[in-house]
Amino acid sequence: MTASKPNILIIMVDQLNGKLFPDGPAEWLHAPHLKALARRSARFRNNYTSSPLCAPARASFMAGQLPSRTRVYDNAAEYVSSIPTYAHHLRRAGYYTALSGKMHFVGPDQLHGFEERLTTDIYPADFGWTPDYRKPGERIDWWYHNMGSVTGAGVAEITNQMEYDDEVAFLANQKLYQLSRENDDEGRRPWCLTASFTHPHDPYVARRKFWDLYNDCEHLMPEVGMLDEQDPHAERILHSCDYASFDITEENVRRSRQAYFANISYLDEKVGELVDTLTRTRMLDDTIILFCSDHGDMLGERGLWFKMNFFEGSARVPLMVGGPGVTPGLHLAPSSNLDVLPTLCDLAGISMDAVMPWTDGESLVPVINGEARTAPVLMEYAAEASYAPIVGIREGKWKYVHCAIDPEQLYDLDADPLELTNLAASDNSVIKATLDAFRQMRETRWDMAAFDAAVRESQARRWVVYEALRNGAYYPWDHQPLQKASERYMRNHMNLDNLEESKRYPRGE
Repeated sequence: MTASKPNILIIMVDQLNGKLFPDGPAEWLHAPHLKALARRSARFRNNYTSSPLCAPARASFMAGQLPSRTRVYDNAAEYVSSIPTYAHHLRRAGYYTALSGKMHFVGPDQLHGFEERLTTDIYPADFGWTPDYRKPGERIDWWYHNMGSVTGAGVAEITNQMEYDDEVAFLANQKLYQLSRENDDEGRRPWCLTASFTHPHDPYVARRKFWDLYNDCEHLMPEVGMLDEQDPHAERILHSCDYASFDITEENVRRSRQAYFANISYLDEKVGELVDTLTRTRMLDDTIILFCSDHGDMLGERGLWFKMNFFEGSARVPLMVGGPGVTPGLHLAPSSNLDVLPTLCDLAGISMDAVMPWTDGESLVPVINGEARTAPVLMEYAAEASYAPIVGIREGKWKYVHCAIDPEQLYDLDADPLELTNLAASDNSVIKATLDAFRQMRETRWDMAAFDAAVRESQARRWVVYEALRNGAYYPWDHQPLQKASERYMRNHMNLDNLEESKRYPRGE
């Protein structure tokens, strides 16, 4: 294998708050494997999701394109097959590509460039979770988030989510063993394996051995509790989560955060298993490991939970990249999950000329090598709890948020990291000039009326199609992972001696 074609292991988690990763995991987190990974990685403190919701964030992550370009606006918007993803680019360059776990693809294409999916997805692939801008304020009770995740926080030894992530880790490790058998073969294909977990996404339930790690934790209450006055979108989020129907106690908050931290430690154990397998199969030195999350979780800050907004807890996410050709170190310039696709392709030696027309991001390799990154980070949100599209820009110390139906927001994150002072109404000349510059940037980048119309048209189409497809015979789009049992282990069309030798790694030692 040439140095320009390293193996790639992407470890993706779900709803991990980037504020907990100031330089790798916070010191007080029990995450030894992630801390070890951080020490050998380039770490991006101010990295952001493209959209703070699962499906749009993941579609953007895969393609390096904003939701307005992928048209994956919400958790039930189709991800069309013609959009190039990092799996397509790498596969085109000769890589074997596989996914173990969640990517929340909606629509009949459940691969999007992956040659193989080892598991099904944890969430549905159809249009059933389509929000409706024609009915602002409507709660769709059977699938909208509610605060039951908070009031029900606690300990369990198995849940739906644990069952899923246990399977994701097992099959990812099994695939690494399979790939190791080919590791010494001349002419073998380099590989890109994505292991994508659903934790620490709520519900906030954890196994006892991880829960007990945080019994004396000093971080079980948020820095900022419920605010007396919320911005209009935060009010909409509280309504969409049916907050008024629940009595959220301090104990509920503490237990929810304890379970969340515990599940970071649960994931840390999975990361340790994967890195250990790479080490024992002699592939670690040839493998780039990228650790990331789709979006964050507010964890009770400002009284908000889950995501769906551009505040730091929801929008800021960890990003660490380590391996051959990557100099470890901390990078403070704002970056984006949109940058992952061009970064992976750059590290794999793929020509940027073949990649850049298909991405809104930029490679972080120059940043890793000491160059400055000055491009602003762009974000979009047009899903549940929004009545019109919302856009955000992070540039330097500033964060700007715009929605056509809401007052603007501008925060100085250096002076106000908790985002408690909206400067958009300030009379200060510097603030006014900064706000005008962001408005011009926004007007250049987005036609908000056209964006709104595109979202509404997409929702309306999907409501028609979903209702039609649920009548009569129903053919699900959910991925059905198939295994050829007649080609597994020992069968009578195989030579036993050849089989045993080929399945062993290292061979003949």
